[in-house]
Formats: sequence, structure tokens, C-alpha cells
Amino acid sequence: MERKVFQLGDIVQMKKPHPCGNNEMEIIRMGMDIRIKCTKCQHSVLIPRAKFEKNMKKVLRSAQEQEGAEEA
Repeated sequence: MERKVFQLGDIVQMKKPHPCGNNEMEIIRMGMDIRIKCTKCQHSVLIPRAKFEKNMKKVLRSAQEQEGAEEA
């Protein structure tokens, strides 16, 4: 199975929604654990990398794409 590619600042879609009803999260810290922040209510959660990779559906907006749009 192909490993999912993500980086700091990406907006990702999770399999399960946050209790506020939103399933879009921003990656704000990476390491052995990943800290993600809900884009709707701004609540942050620290989860192990393995669990994050399992629960992440896809990358919606990459940090590189956002930087490119700001420069143009």
C-alpha cells in the first residue's frame, strides 16, 4: 500500500468528523506525533503518527499550493 504524503501546513480531510461537524484539519506540528487543528472551531488535537496516517483520507490543500497562490 502506498504511503500517504503530507507536510506541515497542509489541510487534510479525516475519515471521521470532529465533534463540531467539520472533517477538515490543518497540520500544525509533525514528528512522532502529529498535531492537527480543526479549521472550523480551531481546537487542536495531538495524535500518534500511525493513527493519523490511518485516519487521514486525503490532502485537500497542500501548503506548497497555498504559498504559490500567495506569491502570484
